[in-house]
Amino acid sequence: MSLYIESEVETSFAFDWEALAEEVILYTLSHESFPYEAEVNLTLTDNAGIHEINRNYRQIDRPTDVLSFPMLSYETAGDFSSLEEDYGGNFNPDTGEVLLGDIIISVDKVCEQAQSYGHSEKREFAFLIVHSMLHLFGYDHMTPEEAAVMEEKQNQILNEMKILRAKD
Repeated sequence: MSLYIESEVETSFAFDWEALAEEVILYTLSHESFPYEAEVNLTLTDNAGIHEINRNYRQIDRPTDVLSFPMLSYETAGDFSSLEEDYGGNFNPDTGEVLLGDIIISVDKVCEQAQSYGHSEKREFAFLIVHSMLHLFGYDHMTPEEAAVMEEKQNQILNEMKILRAKD
């Protein structure tokens, strides 16, 4: 797996966020039985940066916690069976890895939401990455049924990784 990280802001997390990002992405790939090596881009920004991206790409004029920009679309979320035939052009010719997409996280929101929800910044950061990875696999939360599936997967992954809601 290739993980390309760009940090547009200073981070003062009390954990090794780069190592955690890689660990969470690798675990999510494995958990969802993704059959290929993958390439993921992760950008850390602030509320102003994510606000601008949200406005420009989604026409939503406010900051958000995380944005996901999948490179692939799926007929059924989490069904990777037709990737090679449908998305042959989405394999990096140099590495053979599938170009999964981009994850953009607001560091400001990580801190705000960890405080608001009463858990650690580490847990919030990991949650946002898992959430975004599931979007890169085609999952969404537009209907109550979709949201329930996505929430169950998020909780399962974080619980298995022992990244719990309690302060750590």
